[in-house]
Amino acid sequence: MAFLPLHLPASSPTLLTARASSTAVSVSPPAQTSSLQVQLEETFGRKGIRFGADATGAPTAELSVRNGSSLSLRLNDGLVTSYRPKVSWKEDKDGGCREILHTVSDSKTLKGGVGLVLNHASSGSPSAAAVQPEWSVSAVDSDSYDAMQVELGRGMSGPQLEVAYVVTLYATSMATAVIVKNAGKKPVALTGAVLSHIKFDKRRGTAVEGLMGCPYCAHPPPASGFALLTPAEAMKREESGWFGGGGGGEEPRPGEWAVEENRYTILKKKVSRVYAAPPEERKKRVYNSAPSNFMTIDQSSGLGFRVVKMGFEDMYLSSPGGMYDKFGNDYFLCTGPASLLVPVVVNPGEEWRAAQVIEHDNL
Repeated sequence: MAFLPLHLPASSPTLLTARASSTAVSVSPPAQTSSLQVQLEETFGRKGIRFGADATGAPTAELSVRNGSSLSLRLNDGLVTSYRPKVSWKEDKDGGCREILHTVSDSKTLKGGVGLVLNHASSGSPSAAAVQPEWSVSAVDSDSYDAMQVELGRGMSGPQLEVAYVVTLYATSMATAVIVKNAGKKPVALTGAVLSHIKFDKRRGTAVEGLMGCPYCAHPPPASGFALLTPAEAMKREESGWFGGGGGGEEPRPGEWAVEENRYTILKKKVSRVYAAPPEERKKRVYNSAPSNFMTIDQSSGLGFRVVKMGFEDMYLSSPGGMYDKFGNDYFLCTGPASLLVPVVVNPGEEWRAAQVIEHDNL
């Protein structure tokens, strides 16, 4: 499946077109690690990409570009487990690069990072059945040494959907895009999200900018195998305490709506929200949708990253509050573009394309 260029913000490069490959390499269930690595290298190997395995034994692709930025992609489930953009010209031991994704791992599992959640929706439940990934590496492409791209593809039984997941690394950004084609005879309704666990140095001083004036409601994240907080944990209300204030007062109860009144959304307390136009508003001919992007603010490090949505209607945003130390010493946000409140309907013969971009101007 050829991946057409996405129109990214002016500060980002145009997304590469992935070269079609007649040979797709299946990575789920994973083959013996050494033989799979050899097969991937022979089929897709080039400068800027290295195939291997993580601590759990899952096959991986390590992408890098000329300025030193890099990311790690787990191939069997499409989870981005590391993103280290160059954020400084300072020559230190890391070459001015910094890890911005929060993950927790042991010998058997790894959670966090950036991942895709895609569910079949029905009238009874907005996430009735998860689209289980069984990815194959279908293409790899590059643009000189300033961009690297991996395309994962899969087909589905049942509703005849073809799904591609494209991960691209640039000098100052990374993009994760999903393309769903309905090859069946009936419309298919989907809910989904691209969720990113972004780490921060300290709980105090964590915020985002760009959501002022947008409606929001309390809402759980979609269930996934990689999320750090379960939907129940994310929605559990936090007791007021030393960190209880800030960020707009009491959270709205489920089913209630509020409007973001602050230029800076302070996230030292626990929240789980969807920023979006209420479903009733969307029935109107004209309505205000959620902002296309917002900026993270880390007062401790002084770094900020712009999270951009394309093709999705909602923006999910959560912070762990006092539960963060259950997952290590770093504070983090779980956020990303989503379609959770109203399913996306893909008609027969049509495609739905959506993406998230994480970019920065720190250089």
